[in-house]
Amino acid sequence: MADDYGNKQKHESSNPIQQALLDRFKREAVRLSRRVAPATVLEVGCGEGYMLEVLHDADLGAALTGVDFSKPAIADARKRLGDKAKLEPRDARELADDGRTFDMVMMLEVLEHIPDPAQMLPILEQLTSRYLLLSVPWEPFFRGLNLVRGKHVSAWGNDPEHVNHWGRRSFLAFVQRRFTILETPIVFPWTMVLAEKRTDTAGG
Repeated sequence: MADDYGNKQKHESSNPIQQALLDRFKREAVRLSRRVAPATVLEVGCGEGYMLEVLHDADLGAALTGVDFSKPAIADARKRLGDKAKLEPRDARELADDGRTFDMVMMLEVLEHIPDPAQMLPILEQLTSRYLLLSVPWEPFFRGLNLVRGKHVSAWGNDPEHVNHWGRRSFLAFVQRRFTILETPIVFPWTMVLAEKRTDTAGG
């Protein structure tokens, strides 16, 4: 994940409102994962392994793998997860080139950091054998909450690492370029999408 410190700060925050929102995010991620019952899960941009830990503790019963560019984040994830997940400091594109696939691929709070997010869609399509679980900040509400908290005020609430800004509708349209959307629960202030791979992706 591009913003390793911010990710860690978010998950370990003592702010009760932030934790309540994050707890709902985690519950929905677990529920959607249980809905599709994957035997294997890959998290792209797993950071310090917080969400993989959530899936493991939920007894999902899936073999868990996480990749991230950041070697320090992977080191933290290994301390957190031990042998509960396979963790690699590498680029997801390398996995796709290797021909490896997973029943479900997660990419949570990552796409907003990537200058050309559309390049990830065919890569995710290669990596998943069927399902995709994505999330991004729900704009403009995410920035509005930052302003209320007095965070990034000079940038009107925008996190400096966020280079993409999607409303709920625009993000769903983005995902639908190559995937069929199955469910989009309300997990304010994020947009979360469970999607399924389809075959009619030419020209996406």
